[in-house]
Amino acid sequence: MRTVIYSMSVSLDGFIAGPGGDIGFTAPDEEQFRFHIQQTRNIGVELMGRGLYEAMLVWETAETWADADGLEFARIWNAIPKVVFSTTLERVEGNARLAGTDVASEVARLREEPGEGVISVAGASLASTLIKLNVIDEYRLFVDPVVVGGGTRYFPPLDAAIELELLETRTFGSRVVYLRYRRG
Repeated sequence: MRTVIYSMSVSLDGFIAGPGGDIGFTAPDEEQFRFHIQQTRNIGVELMGRGLYEAMLVWETAETWADADGLEFARIWNAIPKVVFSTTLERVEGNARLAGTDVASEVARLREEPGEGVISVAGASLASTLIKLNVIDEYRLFVDPVVVGGGTRYFPPLDAAIELELLETRTFGSRVVYLRYRRG
């Protein structure tokens, strides 16, 4: 069975975006970006909502603007199959397909499919749904040394605690701390 991960940058106070949707504090430095490239190599399928799907479309044209690391990331990223959950999009581009509205069934089907790599969930809204369905196996947080005071939370409000086991930590030169937890 394939592992489902949720990986995002997050402020020290738990937000993936600050007030007004500001994500400027999440921009990785070169060391962290290289780490992201290595992690992206292990993604077998990416699950995403409309907002993040639209934001990541920029990588489809990376050859016109990206440096060597950006081109490497784009090559890896664009090859990953993406499943987009949206009630407003009529079509998607690149290596993506629109999913139905039954998120639980879609994830269950993907977990059972043969294939290499993890199932990566991106975007707080979709992740919130999957967290509440208790299907996230690993949480991977890139904790930025900033307090933003509000915005979009990494975790949704929960009715019960989620017990986690720490698997890995790493501190980057930028003072960002990577934390990798498995559901206990």
